[in-house]
Parts: sequence; structure tokens; C-alpha cells
Amino acid sequence: MRVERLSTQSDIRALLARLDVDAGGRKILAAKAALHFIYIRDLHVGAANILKQDALSVGADLAVPKGTILAQTPRVDALLLATTRQLEELARKELAQPFGLKEVALELKRFAGVKKPAAAKIMGIVNTNEDSFFSGSRFKDAAAVERIETMIEEGAQIIDLGGVSSRPGSAAIPADEELERVKPVIDAAYAHRLYERADFSLDSYAPSVLSYALERGFNIVNDITGLADDAVAKLCGEYGATAVIMHMQGTPQTMQAQPQYDDLLGELSDFFAARIEKAKTYGVEAIVLDVGIGFGKRLEHNLKLVRDLAHFRRFGYPLLVGASRKSMIAKIVPSEPSERLPGTLALHLESVRNGAEIIRVHDVKAHAQALKIYEALYHL
Repeated sequence: MRVERLSTQSDIRALLARLDVDAGGRKILAAKAALHFIYIRDLHVGAANILKQDALSVGADLAVPKGTILAQTPRVDALLLATTRQLEELARKELAQPFGLKEVALELKRFAGVKKPAAAKIMGIVNTNEDSFFSGSRFKDAAAVERIETMIEEGAQIIDLGGVSSRPGSAAIPADEELERVKPVIDAAYAHRLYERADFSLDSYAPSVLSYALERGFNIVNDITGLADDAVAKLCGEYGATAVIMHMQGTPQTMQAQPQYDDLLGELSDFFAARIEKAKTYGVEAIVLDVGIGFGKRLEHNLKLVRDLAHFRRFGYPLLVGASRKSMIAKIVPSEPSERLPGTLALHLESVRNGAEIIRVHDVKAHAQALKIYEALYHL
């Protein structure tokens, strides 16, 4: 006999299949294997005491501040530790409880139903402007088309073309100038029918520029303003395009001027909920959410968003993360953009582990290799 300790990141379904556990048993055991940490803010103290007892009754637990049982403060924060199966049981129990626990139950049910994506897609970055923060992403005309073809061969499933820098402090430009920058690449990609080999995204929020691209094979709108412009939302609906809704606090000119959040995950959740609702009113069905790494966030905000990315799976839409060569890496390990590939890979692999379905990258080949190793480790 041997006893072996396995990683909690192991593919539990594959292990159960190897043991020849019956299909029903696999589903039950897989739900018991996933542990969730659910942080609940501003919970009525009566609800906290009820939830504590109910959690214990199903084998879970609720961490609460000392004095909660004596109701020393009217409202408390709490941390629920539960498996997926326990979340499901608690969600049923709390539906009939007072003090706002019905709303908690609905959230628990939502989290219990979240499924991690089977694999991540690579979105390759191509910029036609001369002021993007990483010079290695800048290409023009024929060189840009050649770069796109190389990225597709290296494993990019999506190409993200941009003609305007959105780095901190960058200046906005007129739409006609933006179109002049990206038009030759859009035309060439269309002429070579490259849209048959990959999905094409335009990193823009200018309706006239987006319209030009959507007429010529592009099917994704990567909007750093998160559909702030009704005209952009309308275009997405009319063309059946996927809308990438990104969160940004402020504008590229102001976003890094002392960004502050009282409740980072909560504030981004409220933003996404509102913009998803707006998208739906314009007939937009395909949506991707981007937490906006580096867009109005301090280092601690960026790290938390990567670490707690799974929170946003509750919306049921794919998540995109773009941390490629960004300055947050230099805040941990002083480095120039050209030296930040290792840090980029670490951030993106952690994002995938936490539920990212798309990673936006400058270095397609390196990410394709890293993802294959990651999948070999955890999805055998």
C-alpha cells in the first residue's frame, strides 16, 4: 500500500474517471472537491448567526468577528468556507431565511454554478501607432499584415488591432486620423481573407472606425470605455459583434492619478452589471468582460483582480485579462517593457487558473507554449 498526496489543482474528474467511479458519483465528488472562499460584506448580524449555524450543519463554516454571537455590532463582514456541494445546499437553506439571506442565497447559487473554461484563447496585439508603451507591438501596413500572419501561425486565435495608444497619459486623436492608421491593415487583412483563419478585434471606441472594420471581416469590438458610447453599443448589436466591456476608472489621461476604491470587486461588479444590461438593450448577445489591468488601478488593485478573478465568472461571460508587459510588473521587479515577458507569463497563467478565457498578449509563441504546459499539468 502507498499513500500519495496530490495537488488540489489536479483534474478531479480525470482522477475519478481513472478510478472508474460511476458518472453520478463523479459529479457529486467533484462538487465536494472545489473549495470556495466567499467574502460577504455588511451582513446583518442576525443573518451572520443564522448562516453560521446553517454552514456548520452542511459541513461548511463561516468566519465572523468576535462578538457576533452577542450581536455587539448591527452589521458584520464574514468569510464563508464551503465546497461547491455545500454552497448548493446553503443556497437552498437560506432562501427561506430573514435578514437579507435570500439575496445571499441567490449569490451562493450563482457562484456554485460557475464553470471554469476548458482552455484559454490567445489574443495577439498589433499596434499601428508610434506611441504604444511597448515598441515591439508597433507595425505598419505590410509589416503589420506579416506580423498578423505570424501570430496566427504561432497560435493566436484572436488578433487585436489598435491605432491609438491607451497607456497612462496618452492623448486622444481624431477618428479620421485613427482610421488612417488602421485602414491599410484592415484592407489588407480583408483582401487576404485572414478573418477566415482567426477572429479579428479592433481596439477602439470610435464608431466610424469600428464601422469600417466591422464591414471588413472584424467581429470583435474591444472598447476600453466599456460601451460608454451608445453608438458603439448599437454597432455591436447591428453587426452581431462580440463586445469586450472593459472597466477603466477615469480616462487614459487621468486614470493613474491616485485611483481609489472602497470595494474593488463590488464596484467593478456594479459597473459590469450596468454595462451588460445596456449591451442587451442594444441587442448585443456576445459579451466578454475585461477587468482593465492597469486602467485606473494601483498595484494592489491589479494583483487582487488577478488573484480574485473568479469572482467575475458569476456573470456567466468569458473573462479577458491583458497584463502583457505592463508597468505593474516593474513595480514588483524593476524592469523595462522589453524585460517583462517572464512576469507577464506568471500573471497570465495565474489569470487562466482563476478563470480567464482570453489573454491579450504581445508574445504569442511564448504564451502558446506556456499554455500547453499548463494544460498538460492540470488537464491530463
